[in-house]
Amino acid sequence: MKRINIFFLTFLQEPLWFKLLVSTTFLASVIFSNTFFSYNLYYDSGSKLAAAIFLGAYGFKLRRTRKYSIPLFFLSGISLYLAWYYATNA
Repeated sequence: MKRINIFFLTFLQEPLWFKLLVSTTFLASVIFSNTFFSYNLYYDSGSKLAAAIFLGAYGFKLRRTRKYSIPLFFLSGISLYLAWYYATNA
């Protein structure tokens, strides 16, 4: 719990544009991955793209710590591939 609290406090110290980017992409990823939007693969693609931006932003923020940044960039790349896959096969 202490680690989550520290992570949240560092999030509050970030610039406004970073807070907006992370919050918007996280909410878009959660909303578009909802089953209400499952009939259209473009929403799935948008969800994966938002997740890729979210993970890439945190990977870029934590780029000095390779232990965390490399997995985040890897997951961001997988999300980008899945977004492309869903967009081209819709």
